[in-house]
Amino acid sequence: MLWIKALHIIAVITWMAALFYLPRLFVYHTMSEDEISRERFKIMERKLLRGIANPSMIAVFIFGIWMSWLGWAYYSTQGWYWCKLVLVAILTGYHHACIAYWKQLRDDRCTKSHVFFRWFNEFPVLLLVGIVILVVVKPN
Repeated sequence: MLWIKALHIIAVITWMAALFYLPRLFVYHTMSEDEISRERFKIMERKLLRGIANPSMIAVFIFGIWMSWLGWAYYSTQGWYWCKLVLVAILTGYHHACIAYWKQLRDDRCTKSHVFFRWFNEFPVLLLVGIVILVVVKPN
């Protein structure tokens, strides 16, 4: 179980790093004024999303489900666990919103400003704080 937990934590860290950085790339992308810069951001965003964010999210789910299955008798009775799952579901929705914005930016049809993406970039921080508090403190 400890190996699974360690791999889950590693996957969470890499997923969160990608979710913190990808919208920051969106900020710079929307601020770029020349075609060379925009094309460079498109490449960076694609590599971050496909090479790190998506695989990390999948790993989080695999190891999280595996741990939940092994400890189901305990987890299924814990309110903090169910609240955490709700926050993880919201974070997954955020991830998919990033994919939608990435596609818009890739196709040069995004109408959002760099200010929007600066605010959008802050949302996963709130989710991370909530998830970590729930997992560590385990409030009832």
